[in-house]
Order: sequence, then C-alpha cells, then structure tokens
Amino acid sequence: MIDTQSIATSAAHTPSPAGSALLARAELRTEDILARSAGENFPVAFRWLPNGRADELMAIYGFARLVDQIGDAAEGDRLVLLEAVLRDLEQSQSRGARHPIIDRYASVAAKHSFPFELAERLVEANRRDQQPTAIEDHDALLDYCSCSANPVGEMVLRLFDQENAKRVSLSNDVCSALQIIEHCQDVLEDQHLGRVYLPKADLARFDCPRADLARAPASEPLRQVVALQVTRSRALLSSAEPLLRELNGGALLLVAGYAASGLATCDALDRGRWDVTSSVLRPRRRDRLRHWLGLLWRSRVGR
Repeated sequence: MIDTQSIATSAAHTPSPAGSALLARAELRTEDILARSAGENFPVAFRWLPNGRADELMAIYGFARLVDQIGDAAEGDRLVLLEAVLRDLEQSQSRGARHPIIDRYASVAAKHSFPFELAERLVEANRRDQQPTAIEDHDALLDYCSCSANPVGEMVLRLFDQENAKRVSLSNDVCSALQIIEHCQDVLEDQHLGRVYLPKADLARFDCPRADLARAPASEPLRQVVALQVTRSRALLSSAEPLLRELNGGALLLVAGYAASGLATCDALDRGRWDVTSSVLRPRRRDRLRHWLGLLWRSRVGR
C-alpha cells in the first residue's frame, strides 16, 4: 500500500537552503529534460493534437522526467531536492515556481484541477528509490507502480476531462504494465544503480541469483522471471480495450498509443527470448502501428 503517512510527514518539512540551491542548478538542464521526455513518452498520435494540448502534455511529462532525473542522477542530497520540488510546486500558486518545468506543470495542474497528491506520489516513488530496492512480490511491485506510473495516467485523463473512477482503475492497469515492461528492459541498468524491480518471490521461484542480473547473455532462470513479468503485463494491458471504449478524441488516440507501445515492447521481449542483459530489447515501429490501429478498431467495434 502507498505509505501515506510518509508522504504526509515529508510534506510538512521545509526544504533547506541546500535544496533550493540544487533546484536552481537543475534549471540548467531544462531543455534536455523536455527533449528526452518527448522522445520517450509520445506516440505518433501526439503530432495530431492541437499545439496547446501538446504543450500541456509536455508540461506533465517534463515534470515527471524532472522528478525521475533528480531521483536517479542529482548530485548531493536527493531527498532534500525531491522535497524542494514539492515545496516549489506548493508555493507556485502565490509567487511562481523557482524551476521553469515545475512552473509549467503548476499552471496545467491548476487549470485542470490535478490533486496535489498525484505529484506527491511521483516524488514518493523516487524517495523509495533512494533506499536499496527490494520488491517482495508482484503486489509490492504494483504498489510501487501506483506511485511511479499511475499518477501520470490519471493526469492525462484529467487533462482531457475524461476522468472517472472506472477509467482511472483501467488506466492504472495500463500504466502499471508499462512500468513493469520498462523495468524488464532496464534490468542491467537498474542493477548498476543498485536497484532490483523484479520481485524477490519470482527470483526465488526460478532460482535466479541477483548476480544473474548483470550477466550476458541472460541466464535461463532470469529469462523465465522476465517472461513471467511479460505475461502479467499483457494481462494488465487487456484493460486498454475497455478503457478505450470509454474515451474519445485526443485521449483515445494517446492511450491507444501508450498501450500499443507496451504490447509492441512485449513482442520485442518475447522475440528476443527475454535476454534483457545482452541489449535493450526495443519495439519495432511497425508493431506499434499494428497494435495501435488494432486497438482503435476494436474500441470502436466493441461499443
């Protein structure tokens, strides 16, 4: 479960001068963050959106990328800097944010009534990453995804004014699947960072030692662990079709694109026989397009 007590306690703290200084230094990387965000997150449907809506999406993904960059690569006390992000966002209503990415996100969040806790959960995921990562089982992994990925899906639904409880639940499945798939792709990179997002219960089930996560080619036990995550992710991605039947306009195109990318990445992992330590197994464009068109077609036929 989400540690709401930890979030509430941290939110009560005031960032130190060191945190404010680090946040100001992060300003120098603004354009790199936005460029990487666009490259990683937007499917082809992004090009069809009005510029205003596209800019708002960039604000959301830029904020998420900034938080991730702080949690992954910032120098100094990352916990202090992560707290500074929340305080900067909180104070943006009265005096504007120190960081331009936070300022852009704050404007979109205010316009579309994003709950503050969505940003808090993104920060909480990166707080957790500052400790040795130990995901006990699949349920614990889904709990991590509820902070690291699911808030972005809800932001997108709110951006298009298509958010309700049912849609958020279905979106959570899709977002969690996308996060788990990314963890499968990044096993070697995460291992070098001292993080293991593959559930300990699954590693034990297939007798896969942690040392295997840094060996190429991937061992048979590691391949079995990854294959299990892919199977579970495909099951979660099945929530995309009922979700798409609920959506329209830009939200429909975007969510179909996200789900299609996830399915195409599952295809890539399967095609590579789950050897995630020899190279990053990436989806093919034609597979993304095939899944995207298929999802859009089935979402209309199924209505």
